[in-house]
Amino acid sequence: MASSNIFFIIAIVTVFAIPSSLATEFVVGDEKGWSLDFDYQAWAAGKEFRVGDKLVFRYTPGVHNVVRVSGVEFQRCEAVNNTDPLTTGNDVITLLTPGRKWYICSVPRHCAARNMKLNITVLSEVGSPFAAPGPIPGSQTPSSSTRGSAVLSFYGWIAFMVSFVGVLLV
Repeated sequence: MASSNIFFIIAIVTVFAIPSSLATEFVVGDEKGWSLDFDYQAWAAGKEFRVGDKLVFRYTPGVHNVVRVSGVEFQRCEAVNNTDPLTTGNDVITLLTPGRKWYICSVPRHCAARNMKLNITVLSEVGSPFAAPGPIPGSQTPSSSTRGSAVLSFYGWIAFMVSFVGVLLV
């Protein structure tokens, strides 16, 4: 009886632990970081951003900043006056909700003239019961990602461990 209770507890904990363990940390711009004259839309193309993932903006403090803006502000490359920019040079933003997200550098001319802007779509968490938003018209559909194979590997590992523990407890 106790062995079946332990098996059941392990199975429940595993199911709830899966989404948070699959979160990905994306360094915006990879080795180039958050800097002038880089194509951030090309960098984001093919990446799958999900709730729980993190964006890391790396740059020289005092030279750039990061501001989350609306779609209209993104198009205009302007942040409203009451928006406080992130300025540490190693800013980490956790993606908490699905949907479109827009980020710019609000230093004059960095967004409009030097392309320091990022627009992404955040999908629901892996394993979430909520449907992910559909593709944006005219956008590229991401190709298969390494996250998909990581999910399969993780589920396979969990299935193996649950079976192994179940055999030990019998």
